Amino acid sequence: MNLKKIDFFNPLIIVVAIIVFLAMGYIGSFDYRFEDPLKPSVFIVIILACIVFGTTFLLTNRKVSVEKTKKIDILSEKLLVGLVIVALILQAANLVLMGGIPLFNSVLKSNTTTNIWRIAYPLFLIMINVLLAKYYDKKYLILVALGALIFGLNGYRTSVLGILGSCFITLYYLNKISRKMGILFVIVITAGIMAIGYIASQSIANQHWTLNPAQLVFYRAAFTLEVFEKIIPLAGTTHGHILSMIFSSGSPRTFIGEYVLHYTVCLTSTLFGPVTLDFGLIGLAIQMAFMGVFFGIIYKLKEGIGVGIYSIILTHTLIWIETGPTDIMVWFLYLLGLILIIINYNYIKLNKN
Repeated sequence: MNLKKIDFFNPLIIVVAIIVFLAMGYIGSFDYRFEDPLKPSVFIVIILACIVFGTTFLLTNRKVSVEKTKKIDILSEKLLVGLVIVALILQAANLVLMGGIPLFNSVLKSNTTTNIWRIAYPLFLIMINVLLAKYYDKKYLILVALGALIFGLNGYRTSVLGILGSCFITLYYLNKISRKMGILFVIVITAGIMAIGYIASQSIANQHWTLNPAQLVFYRAAFTLEVFEKIIPLAGTTHGHILSMIFSSGSPRTFIGEYVLHYTVCLTSTLFGPVTLDFGLIGLAIQMAFMGVFFGIIYKLKEGIGVGIYSIILTHTLIWIETGPTDIMVWFLYLLGLILIIINYNYIKLNKN
């Protein structure tokens, strides 16, 4: 097998990541904090969901071809750099206005997703990836590091993973990642995510954790999958309420905590949890089929700025495996992909064979 010919960030990596997460959760569910290991129903539902995603992706990807992608010249290098810096300034201002560093303060962390952050994070994420994809220069990696640091102070692992992960994939497709650099980058990302998760857990006022950073990772995977286990018998009982909350006001994760566990807590419920609770197993199948078709098309458009957009969407979909699609900002990233498809509509061909 020639490893150089393997595309490690083919959308099917989502299935691989789901299986790894499921294995970690199963191992973690043997912890004494859990009454029982994960039930077979969790494995059956998740595996079937993966089959739907994988099948629709492979069928769509086989049928679709793209002759070329449309060039977008209005995004100059100076404009992109300027917008990246604006995003960093906005997030720095956000931390100042909050009066502290949320990473070390659980009260501040609960209020860290302000309107300023909702502008700053997607602005930085999109512009830094488009900048790398269109005008790569090693000096711009400094901006990547600054972004990971400043947004990481919010105390959420997803922000750091979103920035570093998407930039890593962008550089991968630009052939700027050597094997040594790739291994180092993965180690840094893994260590950074574990550190942020551990530090943030220690700052929660009413909780006292005795787990080390590695144990915490397995525990979080098991707990999240246990939440999904409790959702399966309740499938379809919220009738779209979670989806409506995503596009309006309220906290979908807190609602899931109150509805499933009957106490006020912000919960992650996997990629499969929210849609299953809202629309049942049929809704889950539709979601996975949509994602498979979507990736089947956008995977063909990863040229030029399309590289950056694909990297962002893939990274956040991988993050969804734990957190679930409960944030309107992430759906906005999928909208970017849809816009990319519309822009290149005339170049997308459906193979008849």
